[in-house]
Amino acid sequence: MEITFPGGVAVEARHESFTIRTDQPEEGGGSNSAPSPFALFLASLGTCAGFYALTFCQQRQIDTSGLKLDLAWERDNALHRLSRVSIAVTLPAAFPAKYQKAILKAIDQCTVKRTLFDPPEFDVAVV
Repeated sequence: MEITFPGGVAVEARHESFTIRTDQPEEGGGSNSAPSPFALFLASLGTCAGFYALTFCQQRQIDTSGLKLDLAWERDNALHRLSRVSIAVTLPAAFPAKYQKAILKAIDQCTVKRTLFDPPEFDVAVV
């Protein structure tokens, strides 16, 4: 993945055939032309959890109409980090009650979330 700087405080990441652009809100010196890196981080948590919810239903041929996840978070401003993330799952109307606990277990398999519980080592170096 290559990270470049197209101008202002915007930052782009090129990964395979995709370019992911970020910017900062105006109060952070940006032009608010793209999500902030932190917003993309939160979106990666939500979309990863959503993928597991979606595939859980698809594998069981459960209609996904009405399936939705809402992600909320709290920040510790003193430490400049997340202190809590909550995911509320709205199940489809015809979702079988017998699978309610199982879909939550499936969502817990989110790779992004699991990485937070056992974080990788980071190496930063000048080359």
